[in-house]
Amino acid sequence: MLNKKVSDLLNDQINKELYSAYLYLDMSNYFERRGLNGFANWYMIQAQEERDHAMLFYRYMQNNDCPVTLGAIAKPDKVFKEDMDVLKAGLEHEEYVTASIHTIYDAANKVKDFRTMQFLDWFVKEQGEEETNARDMISKMELFGSDPRSLYMLNQELAARAYSAPSLVLD
Repeated sequence: MLNKKVSDLLNDQINKELYSAYLYLDMSNYFERRGLNGFANWYMIQAQEERDHAMLFYRYMQNNDCPVTLGAIAKPDKVFKEDMDVLKAGLEHEEYVTASIHTIYDAANKVKDFRTMQFLDWFVKEQGEEETNARDMISKMELFGSDPRSLYMLNQELAARAYSAPSLVLD
């Protein structure tokens, strides 16, 4: 059985990951309405990844005989007026998730829960990648977003992104 504080934080993370999926689905919806299907695809894949992350936390808790309590998933409350608003909100959200993962890691470290720390190592690396991707999208939009032809090319690039499930092995 896991330490109560660590278990509670892991349980909360399930909700945060599901909220992330919901937020990214909302972002995908924004771009669908704008006619930018490549951007919509990119955020739809983000939503799929976040659902998978929630399930990894869920399975980890189940595998460690910890009760899971599912909470309500809040409605995304961001109002996007411009494309860049979405991209910046995505980065802000990834930084929030990174801080949350670090909080769990710190709690696990304090109680010498090495198994949970090892489980979280993958998420720490993943969050670094997520923040880099979000920053790269912002940079590309700043460089190319105001030119319709360049925006079209960027949209095509994002349309090519394909989903691949995480390969994290749980014990």
